[in-house]
Parts: sequence; C-alpha cells; structure tokens
Amino acid sequence: MKKAISILAAFAVTLILSTGLRAQFSQPLSWTLKADKTAEGQYDIIATGTFSSDGWHTYDLAEYKNGPISTTFEVTGEGVTPVGGPEILSKVDRHFDDAFGMEVGTCSGTVIICQKVQAASDADAEVYIEWQCCREGSCIAPDEFTGTVHLGGGAIVSQASTEQASPAAPEGGKSIWGLILEAVAWGLVALLTPCVFPMIPMTVSFFIKQNGARGKFLALAFGICIVALYTIPIAMLIVISLLTGGQAVTADIFNWLATHWLPNILFFTIFMLFAASFFGAFEIRMPSRLVNDSDAKSEKGGLLGVFFVALTLVLVSFSCTGPIVGSVLIKSTQGQFWEPIITMLAFSVAFALPFTIFAFAPTLLKKLPKSGGWLNSVKVVLGFIEIALGMKFLSVADQTYHWGILPREVYLAIWIVVFTMLGFYLLGKIRFEYDSPVEHIGVLRLVLAIAVFSFVVWMIPGMWGAPLKSLSGYLPPVTTQEFNLTRTSEAQAYAIPAASKDAPSRRYADFLELPYGIPAFFDYNEARAYAQETGKPLFIDFTGHGCVNCREMESRVWSDPRALRMMKEDYVVCALYADDKKVVDEADWVTTDSGKVLKSLGKINSHFALTRFNVNAQPYYAILDPATEQHKVPARGYDLDVEHFVSFLQEGLK
Repeated sequence: MKKAISILAAFAVTLILSTGLRAQFSQPLSWTLKADKTAEGQYDIIATGTFSSDGWHTYDLAEYKNGPISTTFEVTGEGVTPVGGPEILSKVDRHFDDAFGMEVGTCSGTVIICQKVQAASDADAEVYIEWQCCREGSCIAPDEFTGTVHLGGGAIVSQASTEQASPAAPEGGKSIWGLILEAVAWGLVALLTPCVFPMIPMTVSFFIKQNGARGKFLALAFGICIVALYTIPIAMLIVISLLTGGQAVTADIFNWLATHWLPNILFFTIFMLFAASFFGAFEIRMPSRLVNDSDAKSEKGGLLGVFFVALTLVLVSFSCTGPIVGSVLIKSTQGQFWEPIITMLAFSVAFALPFTIFAFAPTLLKKLPKSGGWLNSVKVVLGFIEIALGMKFLSVADQTYHWGILPREVYLAIWIVVFTMLGFYLLGKIRFEYDSPVEHIGVLRLVLAIAVFSFVVWMIPGMWGAPLKSLSGYLPPVTTQEFNLTRTSEAQAYAIPAASKDAPSRRYADFLELPYGIPAFFDYNEARAYAQETGKPLFIDFTGHGCVNCREMESRVWSDPRALRMMKEDYVVCALYADDKKVVDEADWVTTDSGKVLKSLGKINSHFALTRFNVNAQPYYAILDPATEQHKVPARGYDLDVEHFVSFLQEGLK
C-alpha cells in the first residue's frame, strides 16, 4: 500500500512540475515536413525544427541509458519502407554533461532530420517525432508531433538540397560573404590608384556649389549613379542570358569563360598589358571623345548633370579600375548566376562611398593627403600583383587542355621572382620611369617589404613539394609537380591496397590523376563495375581543373590521414572532371535531349552531373551503393571542416 501511495505521489509531483513548466514555458520547438525525390522510388523525408527563442536545445537521436531523453524520428505508411536509420543533418554539439555523467549530443538553432525511404510516388508517409526541450538546467516534459507527407512524382532533386549542415559556397573558393568582403577590399584599393585618387577633389568640387538639402540629395544621387554604372551592365547581361537561354545557357557561358583557352588566354594577356601599363610602359585610356562628351554634359544641372559627373569618373578611372573590376567579376562568375551582380554591387558601393561622403561634407577634403609619388608607387605595386594574379588564367588553360607548360614548380618560381622584385621595389632598390627618388623608406614600406619577403621565404619549400595549403586554390595541383620530395614519403605512409594494384587499366589515367596517390577511376561506369566487383562503396568526386574549392578541399581536408586511409582502402574513388577539354572516342559521345552532341570529357561529365545529380558546381561528393546507385549518405559540397568530411566517409561505410 505504501509503495502504491509513493508511486502515486511521485506521479502527482511529476504532473504538477510538468504542468508548471508548461505554464511557464510554451513549447519552443515547431516542425515542418517535406519530401525530396532523389531517384525513381527513392525519397528523403525531411523534418525541420525551429526554436521560437534562443537558449533552448533538444537531444540527438542516440540512445542514452540512464541519460537524457533522446529525439525519436519514425516514418511509416502503406508502401513506405525506411532505408537505414534517420540522420540529423544539422549541427550536433557533442560534449560531456556533468549532470548525466556521459557524453551527449544536443541540437539548437535549426534542427534538420532526414529519413530515406523507398515508396511509390502516390504514397503517404506518416511521420512521428518525439523530443524534449531544455535550457539552463530546466526541461519541458517530452512532446510529440505527427504529420503526413504526400510523396508526389515530381522531379528528382539533388541530395545536396538536404545537406543543410553547412552552407553552400561558390566555386570561387570562398562563400558569398568572402567574395563580398574581397570585392569591398578591392573597391577601397582602387581609390588609392593615381587614376582615381586625384579625381576625388575634382568631382566633389561639383557639389561645393550646391547648398542645403538639395546638395545632399545630389551627393547621394552621385553615389547611386556610380554604383549603377558598375552594376547594371553586368546585371543586364546576366538577366538577358537567363531570359533568352535559361540557367543552363547562362551556366554554359560562365563555364566557357572559366575554362576555355580563348577567354583565359585573353584574360592573361589583358592582365599582363595592364601590369605593363602600371609599370609605366604606356597609358591605357578610354577614347578621349567619349570622355570629353561625358565631361561636357556634366555641366548641366540637376540629376542629369550628376549622372554625367559619375560617368566621367568611371570612364577616366577605367585604366586603373579595369583590371580590378575584371578580377572581381571573373572570380565571381565561377560561382552561381547572381554572384557577379552581388560582388560588383559590393565593389561599387565601397568605391563610391568616399566620393559620396566628401560630396556630403566637402570640408573633409582638407584632411586628405596630397597627390604625389606615393600614388605611382601604389600603381606599381598593383602591377606586380597583376602579374601574379594573371598567371592563374594561363594555368587554368594549361590544366584543362593538358599543355604541360606551367607545372606547379614553374608557377611557383614565377611567383617567387615576382614577389622578390616587389620586395626590392618597396625597399627602393628598383625604380620605374615615373617613380620619385627614394631617399629613405618609411615604416609602412619597411613593414610591407618584411611581409613580402616573408611570403617569398614561405613559398620556397613548395618548389620541393611542400603543400602550401593557404595557396592551394591558386596553385596548379600538386600532381603536376615534377620534382616532389614528399611524394615518396606519402606513398610509403599510405600504400595503395593490393586490390587497387590489381585493378583493370583505368581510362584517362594517362593524363588525369588525384593527389596523394589515391588510385582513382575517371570513368563512372568503369568505377561502378570495379566497386561491385570488390564490394566497396563508390565515392564520386565531381571536380575541375580550374576549381579553386576542389584544390582547397584536396590540400586541407583530403590530406588528413584518416580521410586518406579510408579513400585509399575502403572506397572506390571516381573523379569526374567537369571542365576537361579532352575529346573522347566517338563511341563515348553523348547526345542530349535537345540533340546537342557532347564530345569532350568535361562536357560529358558535366551533363552527367546535371542529369543524374542535378548539380552544376564543383566540388560535389557523393557516396553511392554501386549495385543500386543510391546515395548511402546525403552528398556534400565545399566544407573545409575535416571532422565533417571524416564523419561523412565513416557514415558511408556503415
């Protein structure tokens, strides 16, 4: 009897406490459901949980004995068969919990759970979720959610659409925020060039005559016009290409600009010409008639006059801003369709802001340093940087067409010489025609010279195979290095497994290879057949010769011993280059639905990625079951977190 009373009392206390907590805290976690079709008869059931306020967390899917209440995620339904177990795609914070005396996993912010299922296209999936929310040592009683998702027969979506644990990044090697910050930095650098800096007082003098609110309004309009003149033309080109040809055509245009030999050699030549101009060999200017006509119209009053003042500024400053604008645009076109517009907007805002500020308050002009020889020094420094950056375009053409004229050590040798000469220039040991004599060097020049020479010393070991991971996105791949002292030690440390040694001859391996001695295939069907033969999962690497992110992933993530060991011993790796220009045998040509015949290896691989995985960017990593060709785990893109990639490989082996 006493035992029964104790149980009832405990139940009453629990009920009162849970009721009190529910009164104090309403349920902070709400759920939404969706279904993504990943293949015929294959779906990802995805639940997204959102907290209504900060500070709350729930627990992961692990089972805890004498521990916290973990989250339960179940999918049922007539004709619906789960494939494997559910997986949390969002971030899980694993830590030791003193209260439970064990390691636990918690989820906060946005919680994303995925369950793969096999089902008919007209089936309904029933979803059941049970969880408990806690914060600051207090927990709400467990709650539950049920919902239904109709599995329609829609288009197949990429597995990457469910990979929300880490944000997607463009193929330029940075996230969109990285591109924006770089564009802003270039916009500020452009202000210090001798074509632009003297224009600040000249253009701002137009607004000194204006008074009061009207003057401030015209100053604001001036800044907007500068931004528009830089941003609208590229936006119009992109929108027109999208309207006339769709995203596929626009992607083809960007891909052509990024990988074809003609634009890359053209960009390389332009960068070298601008570098020579910066050194004083000649002056690059817009046609004088165009500048004069714009300048004459700037005398008109009102908004029209302001527009032509802005147009005159843009035209006159072209000789200095041209290569900078080109650098920003070319890097951003290696990403998605709207990134060139966004990055050019960031560049132009940073470029226009000082003009607008001084137009608002002309008295601030008195605090600007006077023009002088230092402006030409800035221009010469940019000339050296132009040479270094321009080499990337020649390298991309060299890699995609396998010319073999610019291996990694030659590229590095050029950079080492260029930056060494830059260091001597900063010390005043090298002078150009329009330079003022350097009687002594200031602190800033000395600091810059030390930084440049330190950079040179850091690059030198790369001549013998040092990875130089910070430059991996700019340098040719380490596989092009002819003299590599690290290659022998890598081969000894990570011997190629016997099964790979006995593998059949691999197509295209005579001109393609992956770093670190990874025994990769370069043909999907060949790789899949060998994976079925050996019983190993298939690791697909959609990559590119001109892919900055791919080189960074290989240098910073693949080089981890755990990742290398699994890729060499536990997987059959298939690397599919989306920009290789090698024309394959006629029997391997692919005809698209529109009747276009694809002859090059890169176009065939790119078409395969788009039609099979619905992706058009690199890198993209997928782990497939070679028998069913289904994803074993959600695919991944660019993510420099080594632990995430190692976990990705480990999950693919389960």
